[in-house]
Amino acid sequence: MKHTTLADLDVSRIGLGTMGMSFGYTGAGSDDAESIRTIHRALELGVTFLDTAEVYGPYVNEELVGTALKGRRDEVVIATKFGMISHTGRGPGRLDSSPVGIRTAVEGSLKRLGTDYIDLYYQHRVDPDTPIEETVGTLAELVAEGKVRHIGLSEAGPETIRRAHAVHPVTAVQSEYSLWTRDVEERVLPVLRELGIGFVPYSPLGHGFLTGAIRSPEEFDDGDWRTTSPRFMGENFQRNLALADEVRAVAAEAGVTPAQVALAWVLAKGEHIAPIPGTKRVARVEENIAADDVRLTAEQLATLDNLPPAAGADHNEEQMRVIER
Repeated sequence: MKHTTLADLDVSRIGLGTMGMSFGYTGAGSDDAESIRTIHRALELGVTFLDTAEVYGPYVNEELVGTALKGRRDEVVIATKFGMISHTGRGPGRLDSSPVGIRTAVEGSLKRLGTDYIDLYYQHRVDPDTPIEETVGTLAELVAEGKVRHIGLSEAGPETIRRAHAVHPVTAVQSEYSLWTRDVEERVLPVLRELGIGFVPYSPLGHGFLTGAIRSPEEFDDGDWRTTSPRFMGENFQRNLALADEVRAVAAEAGVTPAQVALAWVLAKGEHIAPIPGTKRVARVEENIAADDVRLTAEQLATLDNLPPAAGADHNEEQMRVIER
């Protein structure tokens, strides 16, 4: 597995998102033993970058990751996130990146993960009720105390990134990015390159859609968040199948899988990018990691670059309101 750097943080070029093992997707939480085997297999194949968050479950995903990493802590860069759960009484669904909230959150994450430091600690969503300077100031204190080694932002816009970076160096920004979610290209990615901040694309497989394996929304159970996503509904779903079929055609030409094409396209977008495809299955993690060796031709990349935009917003209105772009 090749490596890259997010600012000065060394990580495997492909990481592993663990959310779906416990939360949000069909079958989540149904087989922790297979999820742990998946994490162990990822480590065997050279993955050193694992992503979780306190809100996944909530809490149980960090516990799962902590269990999987017992005795292997030094092999990995652990990234986790705070701010979507209020620890100061703001109430359900309220963002909370207040200093007191962060300090409560970090202690919980450290305990669940079974570690005394977090490698990369992200603000999960920008809190409109707490100035970013105040949030990052608290994170800087945690760095000085040794509880956090690097700080990050998730789904933050250009101005927030600049303001945060002026208080303390931001190591990485995590945003959704894939063949069907490309809006960070215009405003966010140029700022990251200018400031020397790494980029961590989540959902590089379009929440599984770009693998070509999803052919009907009826495949999802009631707990799957994709049932609320406009892209997975009605006519939008049917229109987006054509996009997935285009990816499948490039994959057939290249002699690889659609998932590997989608990941290879992200990896071809430059240095200091480390996508974190999520899975809870050993076979899928093996398939995803093999994308590290896939090289698409200039013509294939151009075909993918010119695919039409996906039909429909990627999240429901409530989720979109807390995403800066």
